[in-house]
Amino acid sequence: MSPTVAANAIAKQAEQLKQDGNFCFTKNRFGAAIDAYTEAIALCPNVPIYWTNRALCHRKRNDWTRVEEDCKRAIQLDHNSVKAHYMLGLALLQRKEYAEGVKELEKAMDLGRGANPHGYMIEEIWQELAKAKYLQWEHESTKRSWELQNLKEACEGALEEKHLRDSVEVEGFLDETTEAYSEQLEALGRVFRKAAEGDTPAEVPDYLCCKITLDIFRDPVITPSGVTYERAEILEHLQKVGKFDPITREPLYPSQLVPNLAIKEAVRAFLDQHGWAYKTD
Repeated sequence: MSPTVAANAIAKQAEQLKQDGNFCFTKNRFGAAIDAYTEAIALCPNVPIYWTNRALCHRKRNDWTRVEEDCKRAIQLDHNSVKAHYMLGLALLQRKEYAEGVKELEKAMDLGRGANPHGYMIEEIWQELAKAKYLQWEHESTKRSWELQNLKEACEGALEEKHLRDSVEVEGFLDETTEAYSEQLEALGRVFRKAAEGDTPAEVPDYLCCKITLDIFRDPVITPSGVTYERAEILEHLQKVGKFDPITREPLYPSQLVPNLAIKEAVRAFLDQHGWAYKTD
């Protein structure tokens, strides 16, 4: 048997093992699926989908250490594997590695949008990314709030000590001293309220929200008429409703949609400063 024929036979056997693993996975027989994918990997270790399929089984069993290992191997073989970056991000989040986990989920989002902007995985990845970003913000916000409160109390204590000292030293001007003390306390309160604004939930500005979903933009595109929409939503409208702009009613085709980089950057800057806006429920 020639080397080429032998290699083809091995590849065919590995592919059959993958199919066996897929069948076991659909039956929730994750252990058997892992065994099948492992055999396929032993035969053809350079096929990334075998690694991501096995990682998915480990994910179903909450074996996040092995999910991480398999996804890292898959990424070595294919830097553009959406599933590998996605599941690696989830595994890192399980270890509370928020920054790295978010980085992997964002990579998966970018790759997924390029492949299929309206695919089911994009919404799933976004939900996990938003959840991770919100948890990251919540963790950091709690720390900031605690630090601000301690600092505020220390400043108030220092002002009170100064006021008591001034009240003793300045006879006959008690009213003026008390008034100055009150004004300083009010100013201090304003300073700390301003410092806490970024962590205080409010309304997201309308210009950062899609006209169709009313949600904050994820992947904004602009039409020739100047209206910005969420890419997946306007594509769905064009496919299912008709080839026209839903607001201006002007003729519109997918090829005319252009990424709105200005709005995308504005959304990124807003979310960086207001992590509470990632909350999706």
